[in-house]
Amino acid sequence: MKRFGPWTALAVIVAIAVAAVLVFDYSSVAHAHTLGVYAAEGAATIGVLEKQMGDLAVQLKEAADNVKKSAETTQTELKNLGNTTAETKKAADEALIKHNELSAQVKEIEQKLTNLRNGNGPERQKSVGEQFTDRDEVKQFLKSKPGRGTVSVRLKAVISGLTTDADGSAGDLIVPQRQAGIIAPPNRRMTIRDLLTPGTTSSNAIQYVKETGFTNAAATVAEDGTATKPQSNIKFDIMTTAVTTIAHWVLATKQILDDVPQLQSYIDGRLRYGLQYVEEGQLLNGGGTGTDLNGIYTQATAYSAPIVPTAAGNLTKIDVIRLAILQAFLAEYPANGITMNPKDWADIELTKTDEGAYLFANPQGGSEPRLWRLPVVETQAMTVDTFLTGAFQLGAQIFDREEANVEISTEDSDNFRKNLVTIRAEERLALAVYRPEAFVKGTFTTALAA
Repeated sequence: MKRFGPWTALAVIVAIAVAAVLVFDYSSVAHAHTLGVYAAEGAATIGVLEKQMGDLAVQLKEAADNVKKSAETTQTELKNLGNTTAETKKAADEALIKHNELSAQVKEIEQKLTNLRNGNGPERQKSVGEQFTDRDEVKQFLKSKPGRGTVSVRLKAVISGLTTDADGSAGDLIVPQRQAGIIAPPNRRMTIRDLLTPGTTSSNAIQYVKETGFTNAAATVAEDGTATKPQSNIKFDIMTTAVTTIAHWVLATKQILDDVPQLQSYIDGRLRYGLQYVEEGQLLNGGGTGTDLNGIYTQATAYSAPIVPTAAGNLTKIDVIRLAILQAFLAEYPANGITMNPKDWADIELTKTDEGAYLFANPQGGSEPRLWRLPVVETQAMTVDTFLTGAFQLGAQIFDREEANVEISTEDSDNFRKNLVTIRAEERLALAVYRPEAFVKGTFTTALAA
């Protein structure tokens, strides 16, 4: 008699034993639907499960036959060959796997049926009326049989709460949608720097020689050799404008900058914008005292109408700008730009004829803001009702000593101990207004009232 290996012997025993047990189990499962009395509410569900059980019973019987057949084939090959073929092993494995899967499904459905028969099925959500009548206070109120009275009961919704600690709440299941990036406030468009002649410096001050007086005595003279030529006088002064620093800083934690790389670049951009915002105001309206720049508007020549127009009794803002341009031209500095507040420019663009037509604006098509052949630069750095015109490139120049830069350091105060970083942005620049008479400033209200 041939001896079997451990695997083959075990396979034969298990296969035959399982086949016999499963055939027995199937017999009991197939008739399970005849047992028990079910509630009307669960009858439909139980009917569906019983149908599934019946279908599985047929499949399970077929699987049991396949396992039994594999066991017999294995036994025959072991007896005749002393071993089993690869095909037989594969067929036996597949039969057992299929058998186990069906068996698991049968057990799962059996458990569901048992729960339904014993009244342990899934709890049905009570209606609002049922929640009300099931309350103890309502039951007491009904038993007392009062002639009149009221009872108040607070019913809690099951999944309506948004908080995470209230009864019946599902707040932890609700995840807010997070949009990527940071929503930044709008930035003002900077314009004044672009009007000026650019320059650089490596010093802390700018000096330039300015002609401050000229006596022109030029005249015709006789050529007989006896006439004395007239003498003219020219006066020069050295003017100095200091380089000033515009700076600011913020504190941030080292961890947040490490964890959110985007935040560092965002802070960098916002700090640089802060410098530009102050720079624009300084270039126009710097007071020239302390560390302030001496701004163009501060030094500009006050508006004074060089002529009295024929239509003097009906002047508009458009007329005032034309007279200011003439004033700069007569000072030998032809204007190349106009700047005003956006509100004043909008008021000018809305000017209409007596028939109601726009004087020069075209609402249906955009065009470059221009007035009297010169570009109009709108900026909120200009106060409402004020204007400035002049030869920006000839009359003034900006010098950059240190362009805007952002630096980060932990070596500030007690930053190192607190894991903080200081983020600082700064720039250094100077403004030279060579000829204040090259610029004309004023207010529309005053000019129109003159």
